[in-house]
Amino acid sequence: MTTTSGSTTSGREPFGARLHRLVAARGRLCVGIDPHASLLQAWGLDDDVAGLERFAMTAVEALAPEVSVIKPQSAFYERFGSRGVAVLERVVAHAREAGALVCMDVKRGDIGSTTQAYADAYLDPASPLFSDSVTASPFLGFGSLSPMVETARKHGSGLFVLALTSNPEGREVQRARTEDGRTVAATILDALRALNVDTDPLGSFGPVIGATVGDPGVDVDVNGPILVPGYGAQGGTVSDMRRVFGDAARALVPSTSRGVLEAGPAGLVDAARRAIDDVAALDA
Repeated sequence: MTTTSGSTTSGREPFGARLHRLVAARGRLCVGIDPHASLLQAWGLDDDVAGLERFAMTAVEALAPEVSVIKPQSAFYERFGSRGVAVLERVVAHAREAGALVCMDVKRGDIGSTTQAYADAYLDPASPLFSDSVTASPFLGFGSLSPMVETARKHGSGLFVLALTSNPEGREVQRARTEDGRTVAATILDALRALNVDTDPLGSFGPVIGATVGDPGVDVDVNGPILVPGYGAQGGTVSDMRRVFGDAARALVPSTSRGVLEAGPAGLVDAARRAIDDVAALDA
């Protein structure tokens, strides 16, 4: 629960407030550190734990002092088993030490004690995988995420909840109509808006909405941050984001991975700075 002073019951400043301040200082870019096998190969590395560690630590050491948010996709670490997860723990720790916020991209969603276990794994400071925020799937019903919401509130963490994703398969679920006539995506956005009510300067609970979804058909402003994958190598542009988000563009956290990582070890910082300058146009 957030106290009247703006801190949480753990004494940590809420995620939304921390993100708002960091974006003002560093810009609104999020970079995903996603060690695809093809990227390891492009960097001249083997697709093994040693290659993973070299890739991930080189990327986080270069990027974490520059960008506001680092977003590791856990699957690319988990595929190497416990040694890969150990690398992920180092990525998280180093990113946070360098001043970046971490969004753990896991897209978890379940019910009851299982959801609580996911919350404990990613949103509780006692965990070695503790991150500032996590991606979550609401498609077992938004209420199934309640343990994540309450754990995030307690510890000053945040949630990014899938709402309107850019993959074409998502439309059949996300734009389907509920009994009251709203789309599924609209119900998710309404739930997030309720979690952020009366929060200033920015709530800690936001949607994931792709940069290339076209007309969202619904108000996307939830008084919280909006994680926007699809920027950069996937084709999303600042112009696309202006069309999709309108006045809500002030809350965007555009995310890119390959658009920066494909620059290679020597080009990471320059690529990130170009992207930071590019998305700064959202504030114009």
